Amino acid sequence: MNTLAHAHPVRAAWLGRPGMRWSRDELIARGVLLLVMAMLFVFLIAPLFTILINAVLDKEGRFVGLAHFITYFQTPSLMRAAWNSIWVSTVVVLISVPTAFVCAYALTRTCLPTPFKATFRLIALIPLLAPSLLSAISFVQWFGNQGALKFLLGGASIYGAPGIILAEVYNTFPHALMILVTALSLADGRLYEAATALRTPAWRQFTTITLPSCKYGLISAATVVFTYVVSDFGAPKVIGGNFNVLSVDVFKQVVGQHNFSMGAVVGMLLLVPSLISFAIDYTVRRKLKAQLTARSVPYSPKPSRLGDTLLALFCTVVCLLLLATIGMAVYTSLIKLWPYDLSFTLKHYHFALVESDMAAAYTNSLILAISTAVAGSLIVFVGAYLIEKTRNIDLMRRTMHLMAVLSMAVPGLVLGLGYVMFFNHPANPLNFMYQTMAILIVSTIVHYYTSSHLTAVTALKQIDNEFEAVSASLKVPFFKTFIRVTVPVCLPAILDIGRYFFVVSMASLSCAIFLYSPETILASVAIMHLDEAGDIGPAAALASLIVATSTVVCIAYSLLTRVMLTRTQAWRNLRRA
Repeated sequence: MNTLAHAHPVRAAWLGRPGMRWSRDELIARGVLLLVMAMLFVFLIAPLFTILINAVLDKEGRFVGLAHFITYFQTPSLMRAAWNSIWVSTVVVLISVPTAFVCAYALTRTCLPTPFKATFRLIALIPLLAPSLLSAISFVQWFGNQGALKFLLGGASIYGAPGIILAEVYNTFPHALMILVTALSLADGRLYEAATALRTPAWRQFTTITLPSCKYGLISAATVVFTYVVSDFGAPKVIGGNFNVLSVDVFKQVVGQHNFSMGAVVGMLLLVPSLISFAIDYTVRRKLKAQLTARSVPYSPKPSRLGDTLLALFCTVVCLLLLATIGMAVYTSLIKLWPYDLSFTLKHYHFALVESDMAAAYTNSLILAISTAVAGSLIVFVGAYLIEKTRNIDLMRRTMHLMAVLSMAVPGLVLGLGYVMFFNHPANPLNFMYQTMAILIVSTIVHYYTSSHLTAVTALKQIDNEFEAVSASLKVPFFKTFIRVTVPVCLPAILDIGRYFFVVSMASLSCAIFLYSPETILASVAIMHLDEAGDIGPAAALASLIVATSTVVCIAYSLLTRVMLTRTQAWRNLRRA
């Protein structure tokens, strides 16, 4: 912090440079930053370390080295689960990323009508609002034993790898689309003008300019999709049948067999592909160079009747498939009994919200989502502000940033398993948090910390450090500058973080599956239990209700922020004028 000393100075220790003195504001800033770092250490690093310890101990707590790993690799059925996870994830990448690339190309490099592009973007983001189980339930209704389109499979079964692949393509499509839209939006029109002047064919421009310019986006999209599929638990649990994958294997080892040592081994193996994907993505981002310079010319696509028509048809088909998936789930929730009684009713919603023993699940999910949105936005933004605006904390900054981005590489199942082993230990003073709403809130914040942290850091980097310097020279406490200047300027990013936390909290399953209790059961967990019990209608009703709630919140967010930003961001309009 640039604050001048206006209180008794304190000598710096490892938190700053030797021999330096801190003012009161600098001491407070470092203290708050230490609290955020301590939270990430206790709720991220410590649980992962506990998994590693349990993987080399037996049930009696004796050190057995790599014995559990050897047993795992010598068990054909367990090794098959690892192989199944890898090849299924690879197939999903090969389907989801090219599909998303074509759609992203249509949105950014064609002259399609703006309303068409806006509608497609809206429909493409719907899977983000739904729990991963919704797509699995929908595909069971379409292609299951009593499915409406079962005849299209020619006698084959949807249960197993085909169902998982279809469900995961639906779940991962919007993630890949958002990354690729960003990558394709960064184009220098001068390159295409030069290529056209040289009479370079369109297909050659595509292979020599377009693909090389967005290769990092393609790699990033592939790693995100691969990591998501490897770690996802909901879709394989509902539609996987006897097709075993690592995520389901962790659940079976811990919940089914209470074999925590072997569960820790599987958890470590589940962490490996995620870490590799994270390392690849991190390396790619570091090598990424600016594609637009001060001399760049925005790319303006030229109309092409044939090309635009074909791309519009492709996007239309994708839209229809996405709507058919969500539509089947909503339809299932509104009919009495598929496929015998197709009359409409609301009894499934009444059963899921009132009659069943999981009636409190939806309320608990709302509490979790609201609490996570508020607390998560505050913790993430304060942490990002302190590491960006506090001076002489190089070691703390690197450590904090490392822990902040590490959560992206940790699958929810692995994090939840680490919480079970760490917080459920009788000797842990934080044992009282286990199976409470508090641990669900903290785990959700930590699990989705990275994306929110990067959003906050990006917004803060746009603010000149001179604000803090001027405040310091006037002896204004840093927290006043933070509240009066930084927060209003960064309000759009803070609101985006809050919306993101709310949406992912409503749909999250993998981390919470190990941490809930009968009093804190969440809607996503209740959907899984209802599906296991054969109550497909109530399960679809609860899933549809999650989508509807997140949609309403997003609409309310858009309307509310428009009013708030008109007041707090008036300076932007004055600047433009």
